[in-house]
Amino acid sequence: MHGGTQVGWLLMALCAASGAYCLLRARTGTRQERRTARSEALMGFGMAAMAVPAAVLSPPDWAWAVYAALFGAAAVRALRPALRGGHHLHHLVGSLAMVYMAVAMAPAMTGGGGGGHAGHGAAGAGGIPLLTGALLVYYVFYVLGSAGRLLPVTAAAPTGGAPGSGAGLGGYDAEGFRGGGAHGRPEIATACRLTMGIGMFAMLLTL
Repeated sequence: MHGGTQVGWLLMALCAASGAYCLLRARTGTRQERRTARSEALMGFGMAAMAVPAAVLSPPDWAWAVYAALFGAAAVRALRPALRGGHHLHHLVGSLAMVYMAVAMAPAMTGGGGGGHAGHGAAGAGGIPLLTGALLVYYVFYVLGSAGRLLPVTAAAPTGGAPGSGAGLGGYDAEGFRGGGAHGRPEIATACRLTMGIGMFAMLLTL
């Protein structure tokens, strides 16, 4: 990244930690909740791999084709659920953004042997300014929205519900997760999505 190797390592660590937490969430919950968690884990680990500073580990030329194929398949898988809107649409946008970055960073596009790695900088990246700008705007609003959901909100208890019951963690329930286990802490899931949103914004800046 523009901030140097330390920023790349920090971004990699945050995305990897988010991916690991999503894997824990994938162990419990409904079928749809597990599917959502797996999709987010894939996004987190994929972003972590792309954020590794190229000065430390430069990926082989074929790695970018693997990234594009992997997240292209994820985008196809997310297409039907995305028609229902909500967070599924965000998964689709994220997968397509990863495909876009993989293609833009590929040596064939940048003219350098791996020099377009996301952890290396923007010198050789081949992004389309208009598309990159549109994605940056999208992630700005996504990050702001996610941060807003994490702010403490004083909400009245619903009719018939006791204060402190599961309905009011900050006045929201991300993805409809309720109950115990990993899905009983929707604010942590939202924090992971916020982290990955910031990471995606930072990577797009390198284009």
